[in-house]
Amino acid sequence: MKKYLNLAYIYAIAALVAGVFYREFTKWNGFTGVTALGKVHTHLFMLGMFLFLIVALFAQNNDLESQKSFRLFLKVHNIGLPLTTIMMVVRGITEVLDIPLSKGLNASISGLAGIGHILLAISLISFLTALKKIAKS
Repeated sequence: MKKYLNLAYIYAIAALVAGVFYREFTKWNGFTGVTALGKVHTHLFMLGMFLFLIVALFAQNNDLESQKSFRLFLKVHNIGLPLTTIMMVVRGITEVLDIPLSKGLNASISGLAGIGHILLAISLISFLTALKKIAKS
């Protein structure tokens, strides 16, 4: 359980840093529009901190770690969420600074963010599968 609380703590700190970065970076650059940076904060809070708090609660009274789908969830989720948020930060910085991107670079940023989202979808399905299996026990 402590491992999951530590992950929740790490993601909470990352979410807070992302929120401060978004606020200050856009303010320093005089940017008032909508940017991907504004969504990084909530992604890290919801898919990071809150999700691992829920995991900790389930792991406390259940044998969640014995489930193969749960172990898959842990690995894939902790790759997918950082990948997604890093690419959202990259996209947001290019939006705020109005950096012109080639078609290839633009597609690469979108593609990597898309891969991160696919990994998150796989991890969430794996987590729900593990919960379903322990509920049958």
